[in-house]
Amino acid sequence: PLPRPRDPCSVPSGIPGKKCGTIILIAEELGNCRDVATLQFCANKLDKKDFFGKSDPFMVFYRSNEDGTFTICHKTEVVRNTLNPVWQAFAIPVRALCNGDYDRAIKVEVYDWDRDGSHDFIGEFTTSYRELARGQSQFNVYEVVNPRKKMKKKKYLNSGTVTLLSFAVESDHTFLDYIRGGTQINFTVAIDFTASNGNPSQSTSLHYLSPYQLNAYAMALKAVGEIIQDYDSDKMFPALGFGAKIPPDGRVSHEFPLNGDAANPACSGIEGVLEAYHRSLRSVQLYGPTNFAPVVNHVARSAAAVLDGSQYFVLLIITDGVISDMAQTKEAIVNAAKLPMSIIIVGVGQAEFDAMVELDGDDIRISSRGKVAERDIVQFVPFRDYVDGGGSPVLSMARLAKDVLAEIPDQFISYMKARGIKPQPAPPSPDPPGSPVPPQP
Repeated sequence: PLPRPRDPCSVPSGIPGKKCGTIILIAEELGNCRDVATLQFCANKLDKKDFFGKSDPFMVFYRSNEDGTFTICHKTEVVRNTLNPVWQAFAIPVRALCNGDYDRAIKVEVYDWDRDGSHDFIGEFTTSYRELARGQSQFNVYEVVNPRKKMKKKKYLNSGTVTLLSFAVESDHTFLDYIRGGTQINFTVAIDFTASNGNPSQSTSLHYLSPYQLNAYAMALKAVGEIIQDYDSDKMFPALGFGAKIPPDGRVSHEFPLNGDAANPACSGIEGVLEAYHRSLRSVQLYGPTNFAPVVNHVARSAAAVLDGSQYFVLLIITDGVISDMAQTKEAIVNAAKLPMSIIIVGVGQAEFDAMVELDGDDIRISSRGKVAERDIVQFVPFRDYVDGGGSPVLSMARLAKDVLAEIPDQFISYMKARGIKPQPAPPSPDPPGSPVPPQP
């Protein structure tokens, strides 16, 4: 049997002897509607609520639930000091607005914003998605009614009107819609061969080739690659190294093919990449510094040649240390953000990865020379978070792959949306064996 849930008040962070209150969760199965509606409203002659000014109106939209209750699903911005506001257009998933039930009631409340949070109620009206979908018309002019005023005043008509100015709807395409339509994911690997990884012949090295287990580089590559390879039809993956002295002349390279073929650095499958990685370890000399910009620009050149949505490029960089060419890498990423491309960085070893967090851009969008990246295209994860906690290594690697790849679909969609690229129709399924052949005309 499952353990009984603890009383909320018994949690150590609660206040002993005091009621902690109640949280009620209401669940409802989501409809399969993937449409997104874009709406814009204005209002006319709303009630004046402020003593020294007019009103600062905003609207709150509520979806009705199956049990008759209402759940807030959108709040507009506040328009200051006017009784005739025009709110900005906003986009909202139809599932959030009515869960795909076009006749379900949508309640809208209009308030006057107050700095102290005690917003004054102006009035309300109800509508439905079906009514809103008629667009701008006499059917979408709503009287804003305050029920209390209506009860008290016989001559009360309304507290103003709200008018729908525009309505548009489009389907919200998913990552898999594009994959089904034929978009190819091109996966490139870049591996750090700098000397800070340690001598590969010694067991303390991050590149140590043990006969008994994979090293951190191979584990990260396998965990991510084995999932992403399913989205790549030819299973041919360019694999690059950086930060090593390479034969025959011992020059330092930050963009060398692991398979030794500069004209075609692609390896067959993840196993092919691992084999090329192992061969490179035996032929190159680990050196430095740690430069990312060359491999970022390498993939960016390929991505720049295919901007029509038929291909999307993912670069996996596995590295152990502090980046040496931060300014150049930032510039390369800002330029790459305009392209069909994402970058995954997996940090191995115990180094500080502050620079990688900065490149990730989740909190502050990365910029270079005053130019801000058009999209967030970098995802960083420290490998140690997935191996030091004990437990099953298989589960740890599955969790690593999940977290590393989590942002790729959204980054992919952000590119397609920004360029107005819609998925191609999925090809028809082939007829099963033994199906009758249609007669020729």
